[in-house]
Amino acid sequence: MKFAVLVFPGSNCDIDCYKAVEDVLGEPVDYVWHTATDLSAYDCILVPGGFSYGDYLRCGAISRFAPVMNEVAKAAEQGKFILGICNGFQILTEAGLLPGALRRNMSMKFRCHDTVLQVANNTTPFTRDYAQGEEIVIPIAHGEGNYYCDEDTLARLQANNQIVFTYKSNPNGSLTDIAGICNEQGNVLGMMPHPERAVDQLLGTDDGKRMFTSILNAWRDKHGAASVR
Repeated sequence: MKFAVLVFPGSNCDIDCYKAVEDVLGEPVDYVWHTATDLSAYDCILVPGGFSYGDYLRCGAISRFAPVMNEVAKAAEQGKFILGICNGFQILTEAGLLPGALRRNMSMKFRCHDTVLQVANNTTPFTRDYAQGEEIVIPIAHGEGNYYCDEDTLARLQANNQIVFTYKSNPNGSLTDIAGICNEQGNVLGMMPHPERAVDQLLGTDDGKRMFTSILNAWRDKHGAASVR
């Protein structure tokens, strides 16, 4: 399985994502610049956190127009796995690959600390190695993590089981405690917390490790290969 880690001007979690794949899975992984026009070689695309283009207009609003995002949309349509983390989640919503929007935290302050999440849907390719309802500790680091959508969109998210993670103690004012959602097909996930910063107990928690093993196991099942533990 081959992973791509997108790099935009201002990305600062790309190395974390790269190292998570390299250290946890030992699978091939490449940095891919925002001007790339071909992602056909990759099975999973990671859209990392940071401050793409400085977030000067609106988080993710400029990155949404980068050439590589056309290829991300194609990959999503082909059923490839797309994971957007923090700023990556914001980019995916701006690009229309996920519904809703991320607004300023209710406190109007940047929040950077561990948070407890509940696994609301463990049937996605990203969460299959977790238990339904399991509580996990994953760090956050964001100023615009307040998820919002209209009532009709929320109803669809709930009806289609697209709410994947919720906060146990909401740090940003997100609607119904939403921390992460997926598309209707389940192959595109966006989340504000950082699983790539939680893959080793040396970091305080390794609860993010199973997100990466989930992705690999889902891909291996799809291709008839043995799962990893």
